[in-house]
Amino acid sequence: MRYLFYYWPTVQGRGEFVRLALEESGADYVDVARRKGGEAAMMKIMEDRRAARPPFAPPFLKAGKLVVAQTANILFHLGPHLRLAPRDEAARLWIHQLQLTITDLVVEIHDTHHPITSWLYYEEQRPAAKRRTQDFWRYRVPKFLGYFERVLQKSGGQYLAGRRLTYIDLSVFQIVEGLRYAFPRRMKRFEKKIPRVVALHGRVARRPRIRAYMNSQRRIPFSQWGIYRYFKELDR
Repeated sequence: MRYLFYYWPTVQGRGEFVRLALEESGADYVDVARRKGGEAAMMKIMEDRRAARPPFAPPFLKAGKLVVAQTANILFHLGPHLRLAPRDEAARLWIHQLQLTITDLVVEIHDTHHPITSWLYYEEQRPAAKRRTQDFWRYRVPKFLGYFERVLQKSGGQYLAGRRLTYIDLSVFQIVEGLRYAFPRRMKRFEKKIPRVVALHGRVARRPRIRAYMNSQRRIPFSQWGIYRYFKELDR
């Protein structure tokens, strides 16, 4: 199966969770919007008024005639095909539940720098961003990452679902990567409280395909666009 993957060509964003799964599995895929004319092709699919089930927004994935949108939904579909999900239904639903929790966390991260609306520049909502970031690190980061720390403690293995890597481990890896970029000082202090999550990040980073991907041009660098953005005044 050759997968056609659609996401914005210049940011990691929500699409990166899917890219990591495709890369780890060695899947045959095309990052369509990064090719010439690809972004226009992506927009054409979203704006097709004749489509019975059009995607609302990227990321979305084409697998043959099937079109699947929303990050967690894409991973739920890909997991069994890429051998990145458990075999039994209860366990598959469990890691899907964890991925949906990641979805909630991604919104929280984004809203640290755009707490009022995405339509305003950061500079137009700086006071609100400072307040939101303080609350984020005081209440939300301990709640979310502390939860994944407890899940790892009880998993019975080195990964969130036990002894075998699944796509949720890749997603937690990406969360740590992003927070280290956006909040290097805060994250360095906080990592002492989540040693299992940090160790998981290290295990994923050392996997041959992930390491090769991270060192390739296929990996889009972090920037001041997308979910993770670095503002020195927020990282204190």
